[in-house]
Amino acid sequence: MSKVEQTLSIIKPDAVERNLIEEIKSIFLKNNLIIKEDKKIQITKEEAAEFYKIHQSKPFYDALCSYLSSGPIVVMVLEGENAVSKNRKLMGATDPKNADENTIRKLYGISIDKNSVHGSDSIENAKQEINFFFKS
Repeated sequence: MSKVEQTLSIIKPDAVERNLIEEIKSIFLKNNLIIKEDKKIQITKEEAAEFYKIHQSKPFYDALCSYLSSGPIVVMVLEGENAVSKNRKLMGATDPKNADENTIRKLYGISIDKNSVHGSDSIENAKQEINFFFKS
């Protein structure tokens, strides 16, 4: 049963730096995801640490926080049928080398760290992540 959902998408610093914002947005739009809200922001390492708190026990946590706060990012609320799973499918595997053809990470990702985009992995996390950047 498909239902309309919202999910958070982040265009990460490597993709913003390479002026890929419009290309990435167009992939979402072509796949029937509506961009409800978006903004270009720069976050601090502390904000990144709070955002990625779920990963704090993992070895890559510190590097992840440093990277997300290393330059401007674009945060977006995507809306559409099964938006969480659709966005994850469009992004592709975390490691661009393992991502399916024509996914965002296969097309634009540089490395497992600089993989161009982030997307919520569940409805619950989507709500928290949207609230983190778009406090109502």
